[in-house]
Amino acid sequence: MEDYLELVDLTGRIVRQDKRGSIDLSFAPILQRLNIPSENWMTIAIEFEKHTHAAVGTELILSNYYQKVGNKRRPKISKTKQLLA
Repeated sequence: MEDYLELVDLTGRIVRQDKRGSIDLSFAPILQRLNIPSENWMTIAIEFEKHTHAAVGTELILSNYYQKVGNKRRPKISKTKQLLA
């Protein structure tokens, strides 16, 4: 998985004339920029459904989503928040 993320990061850094942008070479690799430990990322990637039983997003996005679909309460997201910390 880490090799895959490195490949995605490196691919995003390739400058192409027919594309409008790329990842700036001065930016740190993806997980460093997101401040997510690689061990936590592996847990999220491998056990995603075990830790997230509903929609995924920021607290504001989730609140808006659940309000829109008519849920009065949204599920707890504490485990997912722990993994991303």
